[in-house]
Amino acid sequence: MFVGERMSHPAITVTPDTPVHDALAMFKKEHIRRAPVVKDGKMVGIVSESDLLNASPSPVTSLSVWEMNYLISKVTVKQVMTKKPTTVDVNTPIEEAARIMADKKIGGLPVMRSGKLAGIITETDLFKIFLELMGARTKAMRVTAEIDDKPGSLAKLTKAISNAGGNFVSFGQFSGDDPSSKIVTFKVAGLKKEQITTALTKIVKKFWDIRLS
Repeated sequence: MFVGERMSHPAITVTPDTPVHDALAMFKKEHIRRAPVVKDGKMVGIVSESDLLNASPSPVTSLSVWEMNYLISKVTVKQVMTKKPTTVDVNTPIEEAARIMADKKIGGLPVMRSGKLAGIITETDLFKIFLELMGARTKAMRVTAEIDDKPGSLAKLTKAISNAGGNFVSFGQFSGDDPSSKIVTFKVAGLKKEQITTALTKIVKKFWDIRLS
């Protein structure tokens, strides 16, 4: 799966000369928390809701409320945006975009196609993908178990579920408590709890949780 398949497009943008108050109003109306900044068809930065909220004139201690509001109204996106933001290409694997966002502690990335802005991928888009990967919207038996981290362990598990008549709805694999094990979380349709434990009792090291979810 690539970023271009799950990005929000076209991206909602603002111009560098947009007043901060206007940008905040637009963010609220469109229910967004960040937007690429575009001038003459070229992306020149990105601005987040926190950038806009933190914008204020300085100093303000001796100003009246009307003078403060006047000065704040003159602050534009250009003055608070992040220049040269980190970007990804439409053909970037989705997990690579997620890694960049996590490592850099940012909530969204502009997506480029042939050097031009094509959209934006955000943490909300990634959450939606996670819901799909974990089958969160499909009712089935959810199993979390610990297995050996060695060749063939996953094949034995999936074969056992298939032989018992189960159908996988989702499947995820995570690091275990030590390097010799892995934690698997999956959802299975067509089997009851007792059937699952019977099918996997000689394959998994430990059942952490089994529930209808």
